Amino acid sequence: MTVSRKLRRVLVAGTCLSIAATVAGAQDFDVSRQIGPDPFLPEPRQGLSTDMKVAEVVGWQEGETPTVPEGLTVTAYATDLANPREVHTLPNGDVLVVQSRGPEGKPVSRPKDVIRGFIMSMAHGDGGEQKESNLITLLRDTDRDGTVDERHDLLTGLASPFGVAWIDDTLYVAATDAILAYPYRLGETSVGGQPKVLTPLPGGPINHHWTKDLVLSPDGRYLYASVGSNSNVAENGIEAEKGRAAIWQVDRQTGAARVFASGLRNPNGLTIHPETGELWAVINERDELGPNLVPDYMTSVKDGAFYGWPWSYYGQHVDPRPRPQRPDMVEKAIAPDYALSSHVAPLGMTFAYRSALPEALRNGAFVGVHGSWNRDSFNGYKVIFVPFENGKPFGTPLDVVTGFLDGDQARGRPVGVTIDGTGALLIADDAGNTVWRVASADGSVTPEPVGEDPVVTGSTETGDRLGEPAADAPARAREPADGGASADEKPTGQEPSGAATRASPPQTNIAPAVNP
Repeated sequence: MTVSRKLRRVLVAGTCLSIAATVAGAQDFDVSRQIGPDPFLPEPRQGLSTDMKVAEVVGWQEGETPTVPEGLTVTAYATDLANPREVHTLPNGDVLVVQSRGPEGKPVSRPKDVIRGFIMSMAHGDGGEQKESNLITLLRDTDRDGTVDERHDLLTGLASPFGVAWIDDTLYVAATDAILAYPYRLGETSVGGQPKVLTPLPGGPINHHWTKDLVLSPDGRYLYASVGSNSNVAENGIEAEKGRAAIWQVDRQTGAARVFASGLRNPNGLTIHPETGELWAVINERDELGPNLVPDYMTSVKDGAFYGWPWSYYGQHVDPRPRPQRPDMVEKAIAPDYALSSHVAPLGMTFAYRSALPEALRNGAFVGVHGSWNRDSFNGYKVIFVPFENGKPFGTPLDVVTGFLDGDQARGRPVGVTIDGTGALLIADDAGNTVWRVASADGSVTPEPVGEDPVVTGSTETGDRLGEPAADAPARAREPADGGASADEKPTGQEPSGAATRASPPQTNIAPAVNP
């Protein structure tokens, strides 16, 4: 039996045991029924209180690591970090680690939000003295042996950063309120120049979902930016949701932007499928409809599509809570591609095509599932591999990296994932303050580094290294292909600023509302 086939058998067996353990502790609800393209959706259940079970974060003790199946090895790639949320591999193999905490001072709109805030701080291990966060650190493995040889803090004092992208000697950073463009050449260990604001993004004062992810289009012309909702289910009013629960398309040369797709409550893990060129994302769905609603999911993201939030979920299943009800919007809602089960909190995704991992883990996507807090039993807290066939998810996910949970305690919680310059899988563990590296046990590596960002020949001819528009640059991002521009699809009307001041427009002026 080949190593690859043996690994797949081990993975399948481990996944079945994991599901069985979850079922036993979840009042006999079989979470596997909620995984795949056609998930089981029980009746909504509302109440004054929310189902919850919170894992206390205790961190990793000396010598402890996550668990991987036979055929793989796991080691600590970087430790002593400050809430690492995202990892990103540059074309030369350098790895950027984005460390961040959410903005402080959010207003409280409901009494239950006070309780929720306490629970979330516990779930993130925010107690006690904390290191300075909101920075981007460069990790360099000079001899490609899987060990970090150099570590440099590139940027500090950022406003809750999350997504990054690099092209044309420019490093793009998605802070919580703007996309910033910094001059940066590969190989440098510092960023010397001042950034420009490419475009503002919806920020405070509420900023319920503050993480903003980034990915480049395959041709390098556009950036896609994710902007999560400002509430669970529009309880702060629809005006607070302008430009939110959406993925933006931003013209890299002009900064002009439009809503590419909407109705996505909290999208993250933006990535491009290597064969189809389609944009994919993982989505955190809504809470407070019971422990087994609504399934989080991964999906290809269609231009101009509406995915239901807040009026419906998983297609046209009506959520009874938003007022007024909008049957016209429910009718427009489309179902996503693949459910991951309820409240697993997927936050990172990367396709495996650049890896040197065993063959069983080559055709598909790795997903970092942060883990639940609002169920009566735990769900998530692991990295899974979703097999693909013909450009779509196919079959059952495989548990690849586990061991983040120890009883009712969490050693760590996985977030962002990437393939490093040697073909190994990297995992940002924001509660364990570690980046983990998962590699083939036989020592296989890729012939040369391959980064996440597209290499576009001659792309600098349409502007300078910081994205200044050329004479023939378009005034704004392209219109939807179908030409039927609803308010969901119209350009945001934001122009780039000339300096890196904090984005100043009020959040309700940043972009059109989610609803027409």
